[in-house]
Amino acid sequence: MKKSPIDIFSQWVDEGKDDGMEKNHMLSVKSMLDFVLKDLEDFTFIDAGCGTGWVVRMVSEVESCISSNGVDGSLKMINKAKGLDSTNKYDCADLIEWKPNSKKDVVHSMEVLYYFKKPIEVLKNIHKNWLNDNGRLIIGIDFYFENKASHDWPEKTNVSIMTLLTTKQWEKSLIDVGFKNVKSWTAGKTDDWNGTLILSGTKD
Repeated sequence: MKKSPIDIFSQWVDEGKDDGMEKNHMLSVKSMLDFVLKDLEDFTFIDAGCGTGWVVRMVSEVESCISSNGVDGSLKMINKAKGLDSTNKYDCADLIEWKPNSKKDVVHSMEVLYYFKKPIEVLKNIHKNWLNDNGRLIIGIDFYFENKASHDWPEKTNVSIMTLLTTKQWEKSLIDVGFKNVKSWTAGKTDDWNGTLILSGTKD
């Protein structure tokens, strides 16, 4: 029986596997943050699918960061984040429906959106309800069509929902919900790994 992504990630907390997320994704996330935070003076930030909050904590230490928040569907992840960090705000909620109390300047998401049957529904919510005008979105994805080494992950991980899209399909999803200046590139490419697909866009 396959398990939902939330059940799998909650299990990771129990097994201590969540600590590997920071180590495995750090280089890609640093590349994403370097791009999305460039030239920003004072900004507010939210991490969609924040896990145990390591990106939230890292961004909160940036001098020009006014606030850094996180949201995740796994209560165990959120409880661990709160246990590690009493300064920043964390919410446990469904990313398709949840809305932050105030709109933000930057939305970041690493290795999250393909765990939804219709990732475009999350993107719609982010565009409409999460981002300020001129706000910036940055997402990182390892499970995508051009990264052949990832194609067996649904069987390996026993996760019930993993949506495999091409780079062009991801770009089109951002454009279709209203994002402008959509760009994509990869980080961390090796001989047998196509790298993390990074996509960015802005809300006019």
